Amino acid sequence: MGHTDTVCWCFTECRAQKENVLQPKGDVTATEGEAVTLDCGYNSSLPSPNLYWYKQDRNHSPKFILSRIKLDEGNTADDHKERFSSTLNSTVRSVPLKIQKLQVSDSAVYYCSSLFKGF
Repeated sequence: MGHTDTVCWCFTECRAQKENVLQPKGDVTATEGEAVTLDCGYNSSLPSPNLYWYKQDRNHSPKFILSRIKLDEGNTADDHKERFSSTLNSTVRSVPLKIQKLQVSDSAVYYCSSLFKGF
C-alpha cells in the first residue's frame, strides 16, 4: 500500500477531571474507515457507576456522546448511535469507547467522566 493510500487521524485522550476515572494520555492514530477503541478505566466502590463519554472538537465545548450504567445499559446521543458504542466492564473496571468506520470528523479530544456535564 502506497503512502497516499493511507489516511491517518489522531485522537487525543486526556485525564478526566474526576479522580476515579483515568484515561491514557497521548494520541491514538488510526486509518480512515477502520475502527478504534479509546480506553477509560475507573476506580469506584459503586457496583454500577454512571460513566460518560464526551467529544470536543477544536474551539467548541465538549459534546455528550454516550453514558453507561452497567454492561450495555445507558444512552447514546442520536447522532452517534450508528458508529459509537461502549460496554461497561465491572470486572476490569473499564468503559472503552469504540468508534466504527472512522471519518475525518471523528478527529477530536475524547473525555471519559463519572460526572454528567450539561454543556
